Amino acid sequence: MSRSEAEKPREPAVRTLAMPADTNPSGDIFGGWIMAQMDIAGGIVAGQRAQGRVATVAVNAMEFHQPVFVGDLASCYADVTRVGRSSITVRVETIVRRRRTGESVKVTEGTFVYVALDADGKPRPVPAE
Repeated sequence: MSRSEAEKPREPAVRTLAMPADTNPSGDIFGGWIMAQMDIAGGIVAGQRAQGRVATVAVNAMEFHQPVFVGDLASCYADVTRVGRSSITVRVETIVRRRRTGESVKVTEGTFVYVALDADGKPRPVPAE
């Protein structure tokens, strides 16, 4: 018997290692670096749902819970929460695995909105599932 969708482990849309070049003067990873990783993850999921090109049009409800440190393995999980005529809303959360302890910690979450684009860069309808 196969496992249902709800029982399958979630796969991250993006997984990357926080590196020293991504730090602020305090040695923590820049929030902008984390947001960029989240935008990439959301864009991947939105592009799959749109079956093509998308562009970010908004970032809503961004919240930083914990800092990210050099050496943390950051995994961004993204789920479509709403589909409009040409827009796709994606909830993204970032969970890091701490290099020193191996602990998993949710560090950020946010809502990103993308618009599906045609070959000329104009909004187009999102195809039905």
